[in-house]
Amino acid sequence: MTEPITLLGATSKVAKKLRPALDDAELVELYEEMLRIRIFDRRMLALQRQGRIGFYGPVKGQEAAIVASWKAAEERDWIVPALREGSIAVLRGLPQELAIAQLIGNSLDKCQGRQMPCHYTFKQGRYVAMSSVIGTQISHATGMAMAAKYKKTGEVVLGYLGDGATSANDFHCGLNFAAVYKAPVVFICQNNHWSISVPFSKQTKVDNVAIKAKAYGMPGLRVDGNDVLATYQVVREAIQHARQGGGPTLVEAVTYRQLGHSSSDDPTRYRDEVEVEAWSAKDPLERYRRFLVNEGLWDDTHEAEFVDRIDGEVAKKIREAEAAAHVSSDSLVTDVFERVDPRLSEHFRIATQESK
Repeated sequence: MTEPITLLGATSKVAKKLRPALDDAELVELYEEMLRIRIFDRRMLALQRQGRIGFYGPVKGQEAAIVASWKAAEERDWIVPALREGSIAVLRGLPQELAIAQLIGNSLDKCQGRQMPCHYTFKQGRYVAMSSVIGTQISHATGMAMAAKYKKTGEVVLGYLGDGATSANDFHCGLNFAAVYKAPVVFICQNNHWSISVPFSKQTKVDNVAIKAKAYGMPGLRVDGNDVLATYQVVREAIQHARQGGGPTLVEAVTYRQLGHSSSDDPTRYRDEVEVEAWSAKDPLERYRRFLVNEGLWDDTHEAEFVDRIDGEVAKKIREAEAAAHVSSDSLVTDVFERVDPRLSEHFRIATQESK
């Protein structure tokens, strides 16, 4: 098996010549954004357990791959997510209260409650709404990249997927077309080892995802997805390769989902806690925090101040989101038809009167 590319070793030290070209502020930013995701993650899961939202897909353990790939891309590049990349929409400017409203499904939600929770959309940030159907976004990412190439915009598309999606039909279609047409797309597979309750070894015969790229004639790179610096470097180079006309790359970010697939899942029914504990010891935040401390860029005081501030911000955004009204019943048609049928308008008028 090809070992994942790693920069942060057991000592969390990186040789100067191997470090990505990021200044001190950017190095700290990577950690702050990972920590921000974890704080938000914890608060949203708590809201679900309290019955204040119906569903949530936790991110814990995969923050490094998400933040690193966000940082590696340019603002003009497109994000086509799978499930756990929602924080990229916020990183690209989606107000946090709107993200929370999307989980609630009230009138503040940009989708007006039409999408499942965690299915964010943010056109201004070039973040495309996802689908819960496994793998369909892979073909969409390829199509968008082919369009960018045709229009000569210089944009690159980041298409995310989980390890289970590599066994879906769209994986073959998307990668094959991308390679044939040299589409400027980077496929980022967050291999968290579990397709809900199906282990990686049961859903594919090969021992890693990156090797599958060979069948389509594109580079396949395997990176330590819990190493934010290595993941940034690998994805950045893949994006540059695509932007320069080199075509697609499949990046396998080897990581681990520390919690359930979603708030509806009980991973203790199918996972050995010994495995979970082993991966928890490789926690991406802890590894990178040690690096920053070694570099003199972070300490316990910074940590406490940051956590307290972000906790307060999230609490404020929760209050703002929960204060919004329910979605109007008119929204069932007003954003569906250019001109609402008079009979539907009459139906809503009567229904509103009867409800009073």
